[in-house]
Amino acid sequence: MAPSTRPGLTLDRRLGLRDAVVVGLGSMLGAGVFVVFAPATAAAGGAGLLVALGVAGFVAFCNATSSARLAARYPESGGAYVYGRERLGAFPGFLAGWAFVTGKTASCAAMALAIGAYAWPGHPRVVAVLAVVAVTAVNLRGIAKTARATLALVAVTLAVLATVLVTGVVSTPSLDLSGGVDAGGVLTAAGLLFFAFAGYARVATLGEEVRDPARTIPRAIPLALGAVLAIYAGLAVVTLAVLGPTALAAASAPLASVVQVAGAPALAPVVRAGAVVAVLGVLVALLAGVGRTALAMARRRDLPAAVAAVHPTTKVPHVAELVVAAAVIALVLTGGLTTAIAASSCLVLVYYAIANAAALTLPTEPGRRLPVRLLAGLGLLGCLLLALTLPATGVLSGAAILAIGALGYAVRRLVVRAP
Repeated sequence: MAPSTRPGLTLDRRLGLRDAVVVGLGSMLGAGVFVVFAPATAAAGGAGLLVALGVAGFVAFCNATSSARLAARYPESGGAYVYGRERLGAFPGFLAGWAFVTGKTASCAAMALAIGAYAWPGHPRVVAVLAVVAVTAVNLRGIAKTARATLALVAVTLAVLATVLVTGVVSTPSLDLSGGVDAGGVLTAAGLLFFAFAGYARVATLGEEVRDPARTIPRAIPLALGAVLAIYAGLAVVTLAVLGPTALAAASAPLASVVQVAGAPALAPVVRAGAVVAVLGVLVALLAGVGRTALAMARRRDLPAAVAAVHPTTKVPHVAELVVAAAVIALVLTGGLTTAIAASSCLVLVYYAIANAAALTLPTEPGRRLPVRLLAGLGLLGCLLLALTLPATGVLSGAAILAIGALGYAVRRLVVRAP
């Protein structure tokens, strides 16, 4: 189903290739890379961390290939929610949208709390709420403002990560990969590491605002993913070499610990400040993406129709943005997000599993060198496997959230005939 073309209800195409790549980078280079190496190492060990990074990167590549093909065919806001509806049916599409909106809303709250913990540990909730309000204000000014803000934040983040890499390399440490590789631990670690990759398809959720989407989106997603995978691999090697597997597994701020152990403790506050900036960058892009998916769901009455409103001047889904921001603030104030974060990873993997299933129904384009159907199948299986090997609390919470959404969908179908 195509988006409405009535005046005031469509979004402007203002993003070029560079903007789209920046949004993808800003969605990935954030909270995950500053914290995720520690729990992943605890689950898989030193050698297992690098294997898990490869597994997570490969699943992400499969998902990116499927997302790019689907986004080129359906260049509108909504991502896998739209793809699932168009290729698999109304319910799979709804399930993808529900998984994305609920999972990423919890992620937004966790990221906001991370900003608070870094910036003002004594009062993290106050800073978290202010961060959500500030980011929402930026997004409400228009998608071009969002892209420019993300570009500035990505530049700062890259500078901080480069500082960590150079400092670690200059200290000439030796890489300790002692210990065996446990397959179960590797899969658990890969599921955790996937959280740090899970922003690459944010470009697809902004598909209605990208210029020449059939050409731009399939180029932007792999470019952003490839750049981030290279950065993550370098950081994983450096953190392992400087800290060692045992210390890395116990580190609360691994990248700050790297510069301290490498002989540059004065840089630790800079890295901590960089973490705040990086998470802000993710929050800017993520809140925009969740709002666009909520917009797409409201257009099809899977969410209240009022959420589909688009501001006549800024051309942003302002009601959806405000509703999502309110939900994030509510989660920030109520706390207890540890299980919700694990559930978020599970829900995001379900979202991408549906995207891969939708991609399997696409005809093979002539002249393609990649085995796209095979990649879609491997991506589908990989997503389901990683989701099931996450910590039990995350799997159970994710399943409960999906069940609530499915029940609500069924009740709505019984009470009101769907359009």
